[in-house]
Amino acid sequence: MLALGLEGSANKLGVGIIQHPKTRPSHSSSSKSPPTQPALILSNIRHTFHAPPGEGFLPKDTAKHHRAWVVRLVGQAMAEAGVGIDDIDCICYTKGPGMGAPLTSVALAARTLALLWGKELVGVNHCVGHIEMGRTITHATNPVVLYVSGGNTQVIAYASNRYRIFGETLDIAVGNCLDRFARTLGIPNDPAPGYNIEQLAKLGKHLVELPYAVKGMDCSFSGILAFVDLLAEKLFRGEKERDRGEGKGWTDEGSGEPVTREDLCFSLQETVYAMLVEITERAMAHVGSRQVLIVGGVGSNERLQDMMGGMAQERGGSVYATDERFCIDNGIMIAHAGLLAFETGFRTKMEESTVTQRFRTDEVYVGWRDD
Repeated sequence: MLALGLEGSANKLGVGIIQHPKTRPSHSSSSKSPPTQPALILSNIRHTFHAPPGEGFLPKDTAKHHRAWVVRLVGQAMAEAGVGIDDIDCICYTKGPGMGAPLTSVALAARTLALLWGKELVGVNHCVGHIEMGRTITHATNPVVLYVSGGNTQVIAYASNRYRIFGETLDIAVGNCLDRFARTLGIPNDPAPGYNIEQLAKLGKHLVELPYAVKGMDCSFSGILAFVDLLAEKLFRGEKERDRGEGKGWTDEGSGEPVTREDLCFSLQETVYAMLVEITERAMAHVGSRQVLIVGGVGSNERLQDMMGGMAQERGGSVYATDERFCIDNGIMIAHAGLLAFETGFRTKMEESTVTQRFRTDEVYVGWRDD
Protein backbone atom coordinates (compact mmCIF):
# COMPACT_ATOMS: atom_id res chain seq x y z
CA MET A 1 0.00 0.00 0.00
CA LEU A 2 1.11 3.56 -0.76
CA ALA A 3 0.12 6.79 0.95
CA LEU A 4 0.81 10.42 0.16
CA GLY A 5 1.17 12.63 3.24
CA LEU A 6 0.80 16.39 3.54
CA GLU A 7 2.21 18.26 6.57
CA GLY A 8 1.74 21.97 7.14
CA SER A 9 0.96 22.62 10.80
CA ALA A 10 3.53 25.43 11.08
CA ASN A 11 6.10 27.02 8.77
CA LYS A 12 7.26 23.81 7.10
CA LEU A 13 5.33 22.34 4.19
CA GLY A 14 6.14 18.67 3.68
CA VAL A 15 5.04 16.08 1.15
CA GLY A 16 6.00 12.43 1.55
CA ILE A 17 5.14 9.14 -0.12
CA ILE A 18 5.58 5.87 1.76
CA GLN A 19 5.02 2.22 0.92
CA HIS A 20 4.06 -0.44 3.45
CA PRO A 21 4.57 -4.13 2.75
CA LYS A 22 1.43 -6.19 2.21
CA THR A 23 1.93 -7.86 5.60
CA ARG A 24 2.92 -5.32 8.23
CA PRO A 25 5.65 -6.41 10.70
CA SER A 26 4.77 -6.61 14.36
CA HIS A 27 5.54 -3.55 16.51
CA SER A 28 5.11 -5.48 19.73
CA SER A 29 7.33 -4.49 22.63
CA SER A 30 8.48 -8.10 22.78
CA SER A 31 10.12 -7.79 19.36
CA LYS A 32 13.89 -7.88 19.73
CA SER A 33 14.94 -7.37 16.10
CA PRO A 34 14.19 -4.75 13.42
CA PRO A 35 11.30 -5.51 11.07
CA THR A 36 12.30 -7.76 8.16
CA GLN A 37 10.02 -5.80 5.82
CA PRO A 38 10.29 -2.15 6.82
CA ALA A 39 8.23 0.68 5.43
CA LEU A 40 9.83 2.10 2.29
CA ILE A 41 10.27 5.86 2.03
CA LEU A 42 9.83 6.78 -1.63
CA SER A 43 10.04 10.57 -1.29
CA ASN A 44 10.25 13.13 1.51
CA ILE A 45 10.27 16.74 0.30
CA ARG A 46 10.01 19.87 2.42
CA HIS A 47 9.94 23.64 1.88
CA THR A 48 10.18 26.15 4.74
CA PHE A 49 8.76 29.63 5.12
CA HIS A 50 11.35 31.91 6.76
CA ALA A 51 10.38 35.16 8.46
CA PRO A 52 12.90 38.04 8.57
CA PRO A 53 15.41 38.04 11.48
CA GLY A 54 13.84 39.20 14.72
CA GLU A 55 10.33 38.31 13.57
CA GLY A 56 8.11 35.26 13.92
CA PHE A 57 6.08 33.71 11.13
CA LEU A 58 2.48 34.90 10.93
CA PRO A 59 -0.30 32.38 10.21
CA LYS A 60 -1.60 34.26 7.15
CA ASP A 61 1.88 34.50 5.58
CA THR A 62 2.62 30.85 6.32
CA ALA A 63 -0.69 29.74 4.81
CA LYS A 64 0.03 31.79 1.69
CA HIS A 65 3.42 30.06 1.41
CA HIS A 66 1.83 26.62 1.69
CA ARG A 67 -0.79 27.40 -0.97
CA ALA A 68 1.90 28.66 -3.31
CA TRP A 69 4.15 25.60 -2.94
CA VAL A 70 1.90 22.59 -2.36
CA VAL A 71 1.15 21.72 -5.99
CA ARG A 72 4.82 21.97 -6.90
CA LEU A 73 5.92 19.77 -4.00
CA VAL A 74 3.30 17.11 -4.71
CA GLY A 75 4.51 16.94 -8.31
CA GLN A 76 8.14 16.69 -7.21
CA ALA A 77 7.32 13.97 -4.66
CA MET A 78 5.40 11.90 -7.22
CA ALA A 79 8.23 12.22 -9.74
CA GLU A 80 10.90 11.33 -7.16
CA ALA A 81 8.91 8.32 -5.98
CA GLY A 82 8.27 7.18 -9.53
CA VAL A 83 4.58 6.58 -8.87
CA GLY A 84 1.37 7.64 -10.54
CA ILE A 85 -2.10 8.52 -9.30
CA ASP A 86 -3.32 4.92 -9.61
CA ASP A 87 -0.56 3.74 -7.25
CA ILE A 88 -1.72 5.90 -4.34
CA ASP A 89 -4.15 4.26 -1.91
CA CYS A 90 -4.93 7.22 0.35
CA ILE A 91 -4.22 10.90 0.99
CA CYS A 92 -3.10 11.68 4.54
CA TYR A 93 -3.01 15.19 5.99
CA THR A 94 -2.25 16.85 9.33
CA LYS A 95 -5.55 17.42 11.13
CA GLY A 96 -3.85 19.09 14.10
CA PRO A 97 -2.54 20.39 16.37
CA GLY A 98 -0.98 23.45 14.80
CA MET A 99 -1.64 26.93 13.45
CA GLY A 100 -5.14 27.33 12.05
CA ALA A 101 -4.46 29.04 8.73
CA PRO A 102 -1.58 26.76 7.57
CA LEU A 103 -3.51 23.65 8.65
CA THR A 104 -6.54 24.81 6.67
CA SER A 105 -4.47 25.40 3.53
CA VAL A 106 -3.02 21.89 3.61
CA ALA A 107 -6.39 20.27 4.44
CA LEU A 108 -7.87 22.04 1.42
CA ALA A 109 -5.08 20.66 -0.76
CA ALA A 110 -5.67 17.15 0.63
CA ARG A 111 -9.42 17.33 -0.03
CA THR A 112 -8.80 18.60 -3.55
CA LEU A 113 -6.43 15.73 -4.36
CA ALA A 114 -8.80 13.18 -2.84
CA LEU A 115 -11.70 14.44 -4.94
CA LEU A 116 -9.69 14.79 -8.15
CA TRP A 117 -8.02 11.39 -7.82
CA GLY A 118 -10.88 9.50 -6.17
CA LYS A 119 -8.88 8.59 -3.07
CA GLU A 120 -9.74 8.08 0.60
CA LEU A 121 -8.75 10.74 3.17
CA VAL A 122 -7.01 10.13 6.50
CA GLY A 123 -6.65 12.92 9.06
CA VAL A 124 -3.53 12.46 11.22
CA ASN A 125 -2.51 13.71 14.64
CA HIS A 126 0.78 15.57 14.20
CA CYS A 127 2.37 14.16 17.37
CA VAL A 128 1.39 10.58 16.59
CA GLY A 129 3.05 11.07 13.21
CA HIS A 130 6.29 12.06 14.93
CA ILE A 131 6.13 9.09 17.30
CA GLU A 132 5.43 6.44 14.67
CA MET A 133 8.08 7.78 12.31
CA GLY A 134 10.61 7.83 15.14
CA ARG A 135 9.78 4.25 16.15
CA THR A 136 10.10 3.06 12.56
CA ILE A 137 13.42 4.80 11.83
CA THR A 138 15.13 3.95 15.14
CA HIS A 139 13.50 0.53 15.79
CA ALA A 140 12.74 1.59 19.36
CA THR A 141 10.24 -0.95 20.70
CA ASN A 142 8.25 0.62 23.53
CA PRO A 143 10.06 3.77 24.66
CA VAL A 144 9.14 6.73 26.78
CA VAL A 145 8.74 9.48 24.20
CA LEU A 146 9.91 13.05 24.67
CA TYR A 147 8.08 15.17 22.09
CA VAL A 148 9.68 18.61 21.84
CA SER A 149 8.96 21.18 19.15
CA GLY A 150 7.97 24.79 18.59
CA GLY A 151 4.38 24.08 19.51
CA ASN A 152 4.47 21.05 21.81
CA THR A 153 6.35 19.68 24.82
CA GLN A 154 5.13 16.34 26.14
CA VAL A 155 6.44 13.22 27.88
CA ILE A 156 4.50 10.24 26.56
CA ALA A 157 4.26 6.49 27.07
CA TYR A 158 2.10 3.91 25.32
CA ALA A 159 -0.56 1.91 27.17
CA SER A 160 -3.74 0.16 26.01
CA ASN A 161 -3.93 1.59 22.48
CA ARG A 162 -3.26 5.17 23.54
CA TYR A 163 -0.18 7.37 23.77
CA ARG A 164 -0.61 8.60 27.34
CA ILE A 165 0.71 12.01 28.35
CA PHE A 166 2.66 11.80 31.61
CA GLY A 167 3.92 15.37 31.63
CA GLU A 168 3.82 18.49 29.49
CA THR A 169 4.40 22.21 29.39
CA LEU A 170 2.04 24.35 31.42
CA ASP A 171 2.39 27.32 29.08
CA ILE A 172 4.63 27.65 26.00
CA ALA A 173 6.57 24.88 24.30
CA VAL A 174 10.33 24.59 24.76
CA GLY A 175 10.87 25.23 21.05
CA ASN A 176 8.77 28.37 21.25
CA CYS A 177 10.89 29.52 24.20
CA LEU A 178 14.08 29.09 22.19
CA ASP A 179 12.61 30.65 19.04
CA ARG A 180 11.37 33.72 20.88
CA PHE A 181 14.72 34.24 22.57
CA ALA A 182 16.36 34.03 19.15
CA ARG A 183 13.99 36.80 18.12
CA THR A 184 15.11 38.86 21.13
CA LEU A 185 18.75 38.49 20.07
CA GLY A 186 17.93 39.17 16.41
CA ILE A 187 19.23 35.75 15.36
CA PRO A 188 18.32 34.72 11.77
CA ASN A 189 15.46 32.27 11.20
CA ASP A 190 17.36 30.42 8.48
CA PRO A 191 17.74 27.46 8.65
CA ALA A 192 15.93 27.58 12.04
CA PRO A 193 16.19 29.89 15.08
CA GLY A 194 16.63 26.94 17.45
CA TYR A 195 19.47 25.57 15.35
CA ASN A 196 21.21 28.96 15.38
CA ILE A 197 20.78 29.18 19.17
CA GLU A 198 22.42 25.75 19.40
CA GLN A 199 25.45 26.88 17.41
CA LEU A 200 25.92 29.98 19.58
CA ALA A 201 25.48 27.90 22.75
CA LYS A 202 28.44 25.73 21.73
CA LEU A 203 30.61 28.85 22.12
CA GLY A 204 29.26 29.80 25.56
CA LYS A 205 31.60 29.56 28.57
CA HIS A 206 29.72 31.04 31.52
CA LEU A 207 26.58 29.47 32.99
CA VAL A 208 24.21 32.23 34.07
CA GLU A 209 21.69 31.17 36.69
CA LEU A 210 18.13 31.05 35.38
CA PRO A 211 14.83 29.98 37.00
CA TYR A 212 14.25 26.22 37.04
CA ALA A 213 10.54 25.48 36.72
CA VAL A 214 9.65 21.80 37.10
CA LYS A 215 6.31 21.18 38.78
CA GLY A 216 5.77 17.48 39.32
CA MET A 217 5.77 15.95 35.84
CA ASP A 218 5.19 19.29 34.12
CA CYS A 219 7.40 22.20 33.06
CA SER A 220 6.94 25.93 32.65
CA PHE A 221 9.00 27.96 30.18
CA SER A 222 7.33 31.37 29.97
CA GLY A 223 8.89 32.67 33.19
CA ILE A 224 12.35 31.51 32.10
CA LEU A 225 11.88 33.31 28.78
CA ALA A 226 10.80 36.53 30.52
CA PHE A 227 13.81 36.34 32.85
CA VAL A 228 16.38 35.68 30.10
CA ASP A 229 14.84 38.47 28.01
CA LEU A 230 15.59 40.84 30.90
CA LEU A 231 19.16 39.54 31.03
CA ALA A 232 19.45 40.18 27.29
CA GLU A 233 18.48 43.82 27.90
CA LYS A 234 21.19 44.00 30.59
CA LEU A 235 23.64 42.51 28.09
CA PHE A 236 22.71 45.05 25.40
CA ARG A 237 23.20 47.95 27.85
CA GLY A 238 26.61 46.58 28.83
CA GLU A 239 27.65 46.26 25.19
CA LYS A 240 26.73 49.91 24.58
CA GLU A 241 28.69 50.97 27.68
CA ARG A 242 31.80 49.14 26.43
CA ASP A 243 31.42 50.65 22.99
CA ARG A 244 31.32 54.14 24.54
CA GLY A 245 34.29 53.34 26.78
CA GLU A 246 32.22 53.84 29.93
CA GLY A 247 33.02 50.54 31.59
CA LYS A 248 33.36 46.80 31.15
CA GLY A 249 29.63 46.17 30.87
CA TRP A 250 28.16 42.99 32.33
CA THR A 251 30.91 40.64 33.50
CA ASP A 252 30.97 37.14 34.98
CA GLU A 253 31.52 37.31 38.76
CA GLY A 254 33.95 34.40 38.81
CA SER A 255 36.23 35.17 35.88
CA GLY A 256 35.63 38.87 35.39
CA GLU A 257 35.15 38.20 31.67
CA PRO A 258 32.26 39.84 29.77
CA VAL A 259 29.03 37.84 29.59
CA THR A 260 28.16 37.28 25.95
CA ARG A 261 25.14 36.37 23.82
CA GLU A 262 26.71 32.94 23.48
CA ASP A 263 26.69 32.59 27.27
CA LEU A 264 22.96 33.36 27.43
CA CYS A 265 22.19 30.84 24.69
CA PHE A 266 24.31 28.25 26.52
CA SER A 267 22.62 28.96 29.85
CA LEU A 268 19.12 28.81 28.40
CA GLN A 269 19.79 25.48 26.69
CA GLU A 270 21.38 23.91 29.77
CA THR A 271 18.50 24.95 32.01
CA VAL A 272 15.52 23.97 29.87
CA TYR A 273 17.10 20.70 28.74
CA ALA A 274 17.91 19.74 32.33
CA MET A 275 14.22 20.21 33.11
CA LEU A 276 13.24 17.93 30.23
CA VAL A 277 15.72 15.27 31.32
CA GLU A 278 14.30 15.33 34.85
CA ILE A 279 10.66 14.76 33.87
CA THR A 280 11.64 12.14 31.27
CA GLU A 281 13.63 10.19 33.86
CA ARG A 282 10.68 10.30 36.22
CA ALA A 283 8.42 8.86 33.50
CA MET A 284 10.96 6.11 32.77
CA ALA A 285 10.96 5.12 36.43
CA HIS A 286 7.18 5.12 36.55
CA VAL A 287 6.62 2.84 33.55
CA GLY A 288 9.79 0.77 33.98
CA SER A 289 11.21 1.62 30.58
CA ARG A 290 14.90 1.81 29.63
CA GLN A 291 14.33 3.47 26.26
CA VAL A 292 13.85 7.13 25.42
CA LEU A 293 12.75 8.27 21.98
CA ILE A 294 13.17 11.99 21.26
CA VAL A 295 10.94 13.35 18.49
CA GLY A 296 10.01 16.79 17.20
CA GLY A 297 12.15 19.58 15.78
CA VAL A 298 13.99 20.32 19.04
CA GLY A 299 14.88 16.62 19.20
CA SER A 300 17.59 17.16 16.60
CA ASN A 301 19.55 19.29 19.11
CA GLU A 302 22.83 17.50 19.86
CA ARG A 303 23.12 18.88 23.38
CA LEU A 304 19.67 17.61 24.34
CA GLN A 305 20.55 14.19 22.94
CA ASP A 306 23.83 14.18 24.91
CA MET A 307 22.16 15.14 28.20
CA MET A 308 19.39 12.60 27.73
CA GLY A 309 21.94 9.96 26.76
CA GLY A 310 23.90 10.53 29.97
CA MET A 311 20.77 10.06 32.07
CA ALA A 312 19.69 6.95 30.16
CA GLN A 313 23.14 5.41 30.43
CA GLU A 314 23.12 5.82 34.21
CA ARG A 315 19.84 3.86 34.22
CA GLY A 316 21.25 1.15 31.95
CA GLY A 317 19.13 2.38 29.06
CA SER A 318 19.53 4.07 25.71
CA VAL A 319 18.32 7.06 23.72
CA TYR A 320 16.85 6.94 20.23
CA ALA A 321 16.65 9.96 17.95
CA THR A 322 16.54 10.75 14.25
CA ASP A 323 18.26 13.36 12.13
CA GLU A 324 16.66 16.52 10.78
CA ARG A 325 14.98 14.66 7.89
CA PHE A 326 12.56 13.08 10.36
CA CYS A 327 12.82 15.19 13.55
CA ILE A 328 11.74 18.38 11.82
CA ASP A 329 8.14 18.45 10.55
CA ASN A 330 7.82 16.41 7.36
CA GLY A 331 5.26 14.83 5.10
CA ILE A 332 6.55 11.28 5.37
CA MET A 333 5.57 10.98 9.04
CA ILE A 334 2.01 11.98 8.17
CA ALA A 335 1.93 9.46 5.32
CA HIS A 336 3.29 6.72 7.61
CA ALA A 337 0.95 7.29 10.57
CA GLY A 338 -1.98 7.80 8.21
CA LEU A 339 -1.29 4.58 6.37
CA LEU A 340 -1.02 2.67 9.66
CA ALA A 341 -4.49 3.91 10.56
CA PHE A 342 -5.80 3.29 7.02
CA GLU A 343 -4.71 -0.35 7.23
CA THR A 344 -6.91 -0.81 10.31
CA GLY A 345 -9.94 0.49 8.41
CA PHE A 346 -9.84 4.09 9.61
CA ARG A 347 -11.11 6.74 7.14
CA THR A 348 -11.86 10.45 7.40
CA LYS A 349 -15.14 11.34 5.73
CA MET A 350 -15.02 14.34 3.41
CA GLU A 351 -17.54 16.24 5.53
CA GLU A 352 -15.38 15.58 8.60
CA SER A 353 -12.04 16.52 7.01
CA THR A 354 -11.65 19.58 9.20
CA VAL A 355 -8.63 20.77 11.17
CA THR A 356 -8.20 21.64 14.83
CA GLN A 357 -5.53 23.69 16.53
CA ARG A 358 -5.98 21.61 19.70
CA PHE A 359 -5.71 17.87 19.13
CA ARG A 360 -4.21 16.05 22.07
CA THR A 361 -2.00 13.03 21.56
CA ASP A 362 -4.05 10.83 23.87
CA GLU A 363 -7.25 11.44 21.88
CA VAL A 364 -6.07 9.08 19.13
CA TYR A 365 -6.98 5.39 19.25
CA VAL A 366 -3.81 3.53 18.25
CA GLY A 367 -5.47 0.55 16.64
CA TRP A 368 -2.38 -0.65 14.79
CA ARG A 369 -0.56 -1.61 18.00
CA ASP A 370 -1.54 -4.73 19.93
CA ASP A 371 1.11 -4.75 22.65
